[in-house]
Amino acid sequence: MRSSHSRPEGRFSLLTGEDLYWFNEGTHTHLYQKLGAHLGTWEGEQGTYFAVWAPNAEAISVIGDFNGWSPGRNPLSPRASSGIWEGFHPDVGPGALYKYRIRSRVNGYTVDKADPFAFASELPPRTASQVADLSYSWGDGRWMAERGQANSLNAAVSIYEMHLGSWRRVPEEGHRSLSYRQLGPPLADYLEDMGFTHVEFLPVMEHPFYGSWGYQTTGYFAPTRRYGEPTDFMGLVDLLHQRGIGVILDWVPSHFPTDQHALGFFDGTHLYEHADPRQGVHPEWNSYIFNYGRREVPSFLLSSASFWLETYHADGLRVDAVASMLYLDYSRKAGEWIPNERGGRENLPAIAFLRRLNESAYADARPILMVAEESTAWPMVSRPPYLGGLGFGLKWDMGWMHDTLDYLARDPIFRKYHHHELTFRTLYAFHENFVLALSHDEVVYGKRSLLGRMPGDRWQRFANLRLLLGYQYSQPGKKLLFMGGEFGSEREWEHEGGLDWDLLKDDAHRGVQRYVRDLNRLYRTLPALHGLEFETRGFQWLVANDNLQSVYAYLRRGPGGELLLAVGNFTPEVRRDYRVGVPEKGFWSERLNGDALDYGGSGVGNLGGVETEDRAEHGFPQSLRLTLPPLAWVFLTPGRAR
Repeated sequence: MRSSHSRPEGRFSLLTGEDLYWFNEGTHTHLYQKLGAHLGTWEGEQGTYFAVWAPNAEAISVIGDFNGWSPGRNPLSPRASSGIWEGFHPDVGPGALYKYRIRSRVNGYTVDKADPFAFASELPPRTASQVADLSYSWGDGRWMAERGQANSLNAAVSIYEMHLGSWRRVPEEGHRSLSYRQLGPPLADYLEDMGFTHVEFLPVMEHPFYGSWGYQTTGYFAPTRRYGEPTDFMGLVDLLHQRGIGVILDWVPSHFPTDQHALGFFDGTHLYEHADPRQGVHPEWNSYIFNYGRREVPSFLLSSASFWLETYHADGLRVDAVASMLYLDYSRKAGEWIPNERGGRENLPAIAFLRRLNESAYADARPILMVAEESTAWPMVSRPPYLGGLGFGLKWDMGWMHDTLDYLARDPIFRKYHHHELTFRTLYAFHENFVLALSHDEVVYGKRSLLGRMPGDRWQRFANLRLLLGYQYSQPGKKLLFMGGEFGSEREWEHEGGLDWDLLKDDAHRGVQRYVRDLNRLYRTLPALHGLEFETRGFQWLVANDNLQSVYAYLRRGPGGELLLAVGNFTPEVRRDYRVGVPEKGFWSERLNGDALDYGGSGVGNLGGVETEDRAEHGFPQSLRLTLPPLAWVFLTPGRAR
């Protein structure tokens, strides 16, 4: 290390006593500014400052393409007793590839490790870290200043979930994936045209195995090199923001892979993970589990979350596999797990970490969305920590997804025996701030595509898919749809190929796409569909028990008293003269009909709207006499549509 009397210049600063205190306390949220590889100038020489946490190391040196990968030529020095090793090396510049050669004082174990705080990595399957300059001139100032409105819990949030590498391919070049820069313009055009408000990327963080879709993360501070440079990914986010589209990133603090170059057994000891496999190894994924009770580990993860929110302007994080973090016995049999200090199954340090994570993410009223993928009945996932909650803004409604897909997969003749599968949600729909997600997990591993799940002949399959989507958009909760579902992909998602865009030459697939576009438009423009999604006063059942005809009807209400009537017929039989009570007298316009000819339907409907009749129904003095098209929803609002 250079003299402590000299001071560095440029884009890095040395660790202070406060940094070390916060790091050891488990509350540091900006370690990426101090640890890792940082370009700068020291005593007039340009180079790179390296710092890495490895408290059980006996010696560490930086090896790379700049020194022939030779250990000892670029050593690091311990920072007192902090466990951090550091050093400035003038012979290392932007783009340099490097690893840490670590010799442990535990049995002389020696290993080459990628930098846990690296801003970039080389192209997989190679695993070296890369010195990166993250300088970028952002152009999304307007979005960042105004995004609180788009990310509000009262806003329309319609999320397009996608995998970067398989959205669209380049056939002329061996079907390779689009780069970050190539992806930006067509993706922004498509999302804008389709009316989605946000895009959610499956993990972009570096991962050695492409087939993990990013969920086996090794680079917690590095976007994958597969699609370009870190600043190229910034350019993608920037462009989407300039087009008015929010960006949510999948983020995985629940586990990490066992690859030798990664975090596991980092300095010859179990530094980031538990040593006992009953706590430290995930039995389903054969991966390591973070030791949230070791305070430096939460600092590492908190800093990663802050990094993506601040450095890459992300509008939120979707936190993967939260349930696996909450329970010590998750996917374990009796005797395969260790109870907590109170004798229970709750992972107390993980719970504390999740609360701290959300407090940090929402600090200073940052207008973002923190989303939990949580599949159990854990209470108050989307309630503030000061009330005893975990502090997330939103939670995926996994129960809604399972019940709905099970119901829609049934032949319509049998649906009357399972009517409750669609009404049950009302019992808990307002306990959390829910996202209704039809995600990537539902179209892989033999589950078939959404269209492939639907029963009946070809016409009925497409009608049932539109029926599913109409139900999703009319129910309270934010929306999420995985790519391909918006035009009725025929086959399961396959990460090695692109979506089957040629399907849009077919009228039926174009019809589904038009329907989703119009659903997004209606959802975004009508406050009745989004203004009170998390309040009971925004929803009222009108027809919940007509199992013999498999019909459902409810009112949606907006904050200004706006109304929308949604009526769904889950059979292929046309229901004529079906009476539904409504709270306002006069003409009700048919705003959207899932059976319209433009969508591939049969064209049955209500000729643009219906006048109320003075006949009491469902507690109201007037009612509508409707024609319910087959396997379709109709949406009506009072007054004549403009």
